[in-house]
Amino acid sequence: MLGLADVKALAAAKPSAVAERPFGPEHVVYKIGGKMFAIVADSEPVSMTLKCDPVLSEIVRGEYAAIAPGYHTDKRHWITIRQDEALPDDEIARLIDHAYEQVRGKLTRAAKAALAEAEAASGD
Repeated sequence: MLGLADVKALAAAKPSAVAERPFGPEHVVYKIGGKMFAIVADSEPVSMTLKCDPVLSEIVRGEYAAIAPGYHTDKRHWITIRQDEALPDDEIARLIDHAYEQVRGKLTRAAKAALAEAEAASGD
């Protein structure tokens, strides 16, 4: 089962991802281009809220008891995962990737260009 450090590492490893704590010390928010894609609680078992396509959200909520509508977020576009043994690690990794891509894909052309420039300069 993925631990807190593993989940944080997966989110932080995304190109141009930035970690902030705008909601206080108990949550890490991961952003791309200034937009949130993941909120991870500093707790075990792992609890996180991820950006999610509404159709995929319904599918994964039907498959896994550990996935619910987003807590304190738009329940149509966010899911909250409270990790349990029945939720495979690769599914969590896939949902983090999906959250990142959901946000990156909706960035403005200017924001995408700025990210591409920053990534090229840093070698990401």
